[in-house]
Amino acid sequence: MTTFWTRISRLVGLADPEEIETLERSLRLDFRKRCSLFRQLVGSNNLALEVMSEIEELLRGATPFGVPQIRGMCALTTANVFKMIRCLNGMTNGRYNALFGRLRAIQEEMGRHVEGGREPLAGPLVLPLGQIGAADSGEVGPKMANLGELGRIGLAVPRGFVITASAFRRFFEHAGLTAEIEGLIRERQVDRLDERYALSSTIQEMIVAAPLPDDLLQDIEGHCQALARDHGDEVRLAIRSSALGEDLPDASFAGQYRTELGVRLEQVARSYKEVVASKYGVAAMTYRWNRGIPDEGMAVCVGCLLMVDAAAGGVVYTLDPVNPVDHRLVIHAAPGLPTAVVDGNIQADRYLVSRDDPPRIVQSHVPRKDSMAQLDAQEGIAHIQLQGRDALAQAIDTPVILDLCRKALAVERHFGQPQDVEWVLDRQGALVFLQARPMTSHASIVLENEDTPGLPLLLSDGEPASPGAACGKVFVVRKNADAFSFPEGAVLVTAQALPRWAPLLSKAVAVVAETGSAAGHLANVAREFDVPAVFGLENAVSLLEGSEMVTVDGTHGRVYSGCAESLLADQAEKRPGFMLGSPVMNTLASVARHIVPLTLLDPESPDFTPEYCRTLHDITRFCHEKSVGELFAADSGPVRNRLAKQLRYRGRPLKYWLIDLGNGFRNPPQDRFIDFENIASRPLHVLWEGMTAKDWSGPPMLDVRGFAAIISQAATNRDIEPAMASSFEVKNYFMITDTFLSLQSRFGFHFCTLEALLGDVAEENYVSFRFKGGAADLDRRILRAELVADILEEYGFRTELRQDALLARAEGLPRPELEEKLRILGFVMIHTKQLDMVMKNRRMAVAYEQRLRRDLEIMIGSHQGTVG
Repeated sequence: MTTFWTRISRLVGLADPEEIETLERSLRLDFRKRCSLFRQLVGSNNLALEVMSEIEELLRGATPFGVPQIRGMCALTTANVFKMIRCLNGMTNGRYNALFGRLRAIQEEMGRHVEGGREPLAGPLVLPLGQIGAADSGEVGPKMANLGELGRIGLAVPRGFVITASAFRRFFEHAGLTAEIEGLIRERQVDRLDERYALSSTIQEMIVAAPLPDDLLQDIEGHCQALARDHGDEVRLAIRSSALGEDLPDASFAGQYRTELGVRLEQVARSYKEVVASKYGVAAMTYRWNRGIPDEGMAVCVGCLLMVDAAAGGVVYTLDPVNPVDHRLVIHAAPGLPTAVVDGNIQADRYLVSRDDPPRIVQSHVPRKDSMAQLDAQEGIAHIQLQGRDALAQAIDTPVILDLCRKALAVERHFGQPQDVEWVLDRQGALVFLQARPMTSHASIVLENEDTPGLPLLLSDGEPASPGAACGKVFVVRKNADAFSFPEGAVLVTAQALPRWAPLLSKAVAVVAETGSAAGHLANVAREFDVPAVFGLENAVSLLEGSEMVTVDGTHGRVYSGCAESLLADQAEKRPGFMLGSPVMNTLASVARHIVPLTLLDPESPDFTPEYCRTLHDITRFCHEKSVGELFAADSGPVRNRLAKQLRYRGRPLKYWLIDLGNGFRNPPQDRFIDFENIASRPLHVLWEGMTAKDWSGPPMLDVRGFAAIISQAATNRDIEPAMASSFEVKNYFMITDTFLSLQSRFGFHFCTLEALLGDVAEENYVSFRFKGGAADLDRRILRAELVADILEEYGFRTELRQDALLARAEGLPRPELEEKLRILGFVMIHTKQLDMVMKNRRMAVAYEQRLRRDLEIMIGSHQGTVG
């Protein structure tokens, strides 16, 4: 029989048998090379589209991420686009080398957004607190700049000095820390808490071990000596962070950095490094991660302040942070230093005070306080147990309360917005101010509604620390190791409202603690993240441990058994896009403009050229379209035209084209069609059984919004115009062998790839399916992808979802088991087409889903019965 390759040779005018054999061998090698490059190109295309889907998901603002993750996504997308260009040029002998230039230009645009510039090192290394004001915020940080302002308006503040942002940069550059830390962060999975703990420990040890530059060390020692001359060698200092970006209205960083109290003068340099290292503590790293704040530019300035020998201390809010519409001041006070109040170690006194002139105390609550922290000449800080009347005594008396309110209102007037002010009362009865920052409350809940649900009340009379209500399973946290197993959506229950539990607030739906107050650092962060919290509930751990679902009412300070639907109904959607508007989100949005949009739409347009590729998505579209043309297009030459055969099924041509990579056809076709009976590929036969087990009933009946979504999509995509003969409308291409198939399918707005290997070696067998797109809006497409994923998971597929992009895979199974999965995949692939258009119509979606599952079970049962 005259071979197919002989016929091809005659077509191009060759008759010599040796020449025919040489050409035949060359054509086979060339074609296999092209098919191999095409498969590589499609693989890179899939990976690039996955990253684009991840970017689209992050742009919704509900998932935390950092600049290193953005850089990683840019690098991964660029690398895969580069591979696609290289494969396409390998298939076309360099015809599209101009794409490399377009890729470089797009890379440069992305680099401008993700690289940024280094902060200058010039500037003073140390500044006295008395010389600092609001204008110095960029050098000393908002916390110390605000403290300097308090001194300027006549309020008493401690004496001391600030080690500046320039000093921080000088230290990091001198020790080579910047590049090393950036490298470590890029290498680790900082979205995993266990990895974050390990990374935190490594970086902090590195910083503490690094030497300070001589000039910085000399400046620190010089200012310490000046304090010693005026106040004696035995003075103790508080070493406090004042990072750039800290104490801002929407990002307090409350309790996320380290504070060292009772520090001797000779220990200041070491304590400085400890505080700087706390920038990479788990709490601070998690806070930045969850709030979308980049690591770059967050220089840690450090205030070194003389400690006050405090008789009492605490926090005053110029508006109630839980109910700001109440317009009253709230004071939290405790004996000794205020650290016990802000760290959540004790129950503090609480006073509500009117904003009248003169102010008056409206309400007071004085609980038992079992301990106090105070300055100690030997130990620096000592914790004293309180007994009897001392434990029940009021921390400050009425004149101090009223004086504190007047001065706090003066601070509010000076800064022009409600303030969170930390203070101490010294042994001589003078108020000294330690900090003032804008209030971070986002609450606007009025406490008038006292309706209670018809559920058992487990705990009551707690202090509302963050308003709102949430329901979840109880999870008690006692030690750091408990954090690793903390589940998403649980209620965090703990003995003390410590700042170290802040990293769990991205998972917790609510917080309950036996101690603490609304003035604590954990309460501040809970309010920022809109996590309901109730503190000061005695015996909460023992009473709630072992409970299943509970409802935490952070507005009224109660905990109920079960889910109180009446309380939850009025809650806003949980965790709205809290990343929206953050610096990291803005960076991603800027980068995404050069990656995600698809502007190169019509393959028939004269503008469908490398020069008009404006985004990485454009390049992927161009490469895929041109690579398909190289293998399948009718005008791609007489040889390649005869290699792609159109499928003929039961005498009717279908819109499927096949290429035989080896042993895929039983006999060489005599024309441009391949009859289904002539196909020897076992995977294709199995897939076809699933695809044809039941006739597709056509697109679902549209609801109004589904139709509107299609109109919106089509209005921006010229490939859907019915009058346009676009190659985008329907394309289904198979490359096959007797044991392998690779399907590339594009029709309408959908794009999918499917690969399967069904051989005799179970360990090598696999089925892989990727799908993205749809005609409806994104939410509907996501719901359809989730439905398909759920079904495939029920039948043993491993699935991954990124927005509307789905990856499903099964592997390493005997051939009969994988054949069943491939059959299921063929059925689902056909019968979920255009199902996205009704996914927002709950009734219609449920009806289609039930029918799909029922028909799928019938198909499986029918085949198993036939096999049996």
